[in-house]
Amino acid sequence: MRVSPIDDVAQTVACSIVSSRLDYSNAVLCGAPEATFNKLQCIQNNLARVVCQRGGCIDAGPLLRSLHWLPVRQRVTYKVDLQGAPRSNTRVSQRSLQTHMPARSLRSSEAPKMVVRRTNIDLAQRAFSVAAASTWNSLLPSAIRLCDSTATFKRHLKTHLFSSSF
Repeated sequence: MRVSPIDDVAQTVACSIVSSRLDYSNAVLCGAPEATFNKLQCIQNNLARVVCQRGGCIDAGPLLRSLHWLPVRQRVTYKVDLQGAPRSNTRVSQRSLQTHMPARSLRSSEAPKMVVRRTNIDLAQRAFSVAAASTWNSLLPSAIRLCDSTATFKRHLKTHLFSSSF
């Protein structure tokens, strides 16, 4: 079935509007309740069905995979990690993020880690300076944290999150 130029434009507009709204407040969504992610995932699933021109009773998982879209929770992790990742041309990517320097040399200290600020309030755990450092430190393959360029980091991070979600 051939897609008309009007359908193609409609799909592009729908993707740009909905995707930008999903990406709007990633730092706030980091650590949000499961119910919030479920609602946003339903929106993304419906968008995938519209883009692929499928009915409402089709499972959206294979559609998301074919479009190379990360589910909402992994998308939030990806965007927050990108904002908090140290760049190759700067010492620290954000003023609020500091690189952790261990007091002594440990085997686990091969990959760089960020200092996670201590907070007394649960809501403060979702602040960018805390959320970005926490998600950065929780990246399981430490080789991702050792990437020398932002482009390599993005590719490895998205591949890791994509393979862990599908």
